[in-house]
Amino acid sequence: MKKVEAIIREEKLNDVKKALEEKSYWGMTVSQVSGRGKQKGITLQWRAGEYRVDLLPKLKIELVVLEEDVPAVLDAIVANARTGETGDGKIFILPVESVVRVRTGDRNENAI
Repeated sequence: MKKVEAIIREEKLNDVKKALEEKSYWGMTVSQVSGRGKQKGITLQWRAGEYRVDLLPKLKIELVVLEEDVPAVLDAIVANARTGETGDGKIFILPVESVVRVRTGDRNENAI
């Protein structure tokens, strides 16, 4: 099993969520996060002059999937989160040792 953590633009959530649902990946956790990458934030103009916003709002989508499902999940996220501009996000893949469904006690593949 693998955990997929995708940091994406807020406005791309519905597109990514719909694409994952179309491939039958329903279970996910979405969190509001802020951060920065190579772009180091953005510079904005205001009446008083320029100011820098160095931590930008993003969303983090987390899914736990079977290892063989990782390529399909990655394809769905990348195809639907990409704008082609700096700041589109990152995807991290992490190993998952074990999963337990609290309600039933099901474990591992039966719990995802």
